[in-house]
Amino acid sequence: MPKAFRTATGTTGLGLLLLVMGAATLGPLLAPYDPQAFHPAARLQGPSAAHWLGTDQFGRDLLSRLLNGAPSTVYFGLGATLLGVGAGSMIGVIAGTAGGWLDSVIMRILDGLLAVPELLFTLLIVTFLGGGMGQAMLAVAIAFTPGMARIARSSVLSIRTREYVLAAVARGERSHYIVLREVLPNAVGPIIVEATIRVAFAIMIGATLGFLGLGAQPPSTEWGLMVAEARQFMFRNAWTVAVPGVAIAMAAMGFNLFGDALRDSLDPRRSR
Repeated sequence: MPKAFRTATGTTGLGLLLLVMGAATLGPLLAPYDPQAFHPAARLQGPSAAHWLGTDQFGRDLLSRLLNGAPSTVYFGLGATLLGVGAGSMIGVIAGTAGGWLDSVIMRILDGLLAVPELLFTLLIVTFLGGGMGQAMLAVAIAFTPGMARIARSSVLSIRTREYVLAAVARGERSHYIVLREVLPNAVGPIIVEATIRVAFAIMIGATLGFLGLGAQPPSTEWGLMVAEARQFMFRNAWTVAVPGVAIAMAAMGFNLFGDALRDSLDPRRSR
């Protein structure tokens, strides 16, 4: 294991990440109850032997709903980040390798998009596309694209002047060979680190959209939607809001701390 992951930050991040990914993979199979089953006699109960995390306003088991909603919440963040990183990296690599007027045009357009905060930009896109998980994922991916393009372009610009790239140019290698064999393998490190950290932001934005009714729709068990449905009952049973809220925080913190440790392990100067 890299030294950066032996620190408190790295260990905590790795542990939270394994816990969250385990819930996202096996959660629906481990749920003790049907997450949509109503139990009117057990409404708004606290933790007990029968319901470890309590019940919501309809008597539904919160642990079962939490485990059942883990895949939609976590995979939403992973999917949106994958789409945004893929599109942004492609644009950044094209701008960084092409240079000249094409680079200037692409960067000026991205500068205009980066002037809008990501959450506001996402809300604008969702308003245009309409509500739903698919539309929300696409909106988050589009909002992530300009920032990832700038990071990819910066990595390419710092690498294209390295000796091994100049040697490939001097050998007369073709442009696509230089990009695919010399530039991209050495530029992918910062992109992976940034993508890992952005999963945390994607999960939080997805939960925010679900809370506002622009993401997941009932009867989904997505964690942000769970908070929205239970907020009017939080003073009668705080667990209905605290359980999904803490789960969202743990997922975001796990990816964030893991990304920090990964960045330290890939950058010897930071690890020292």
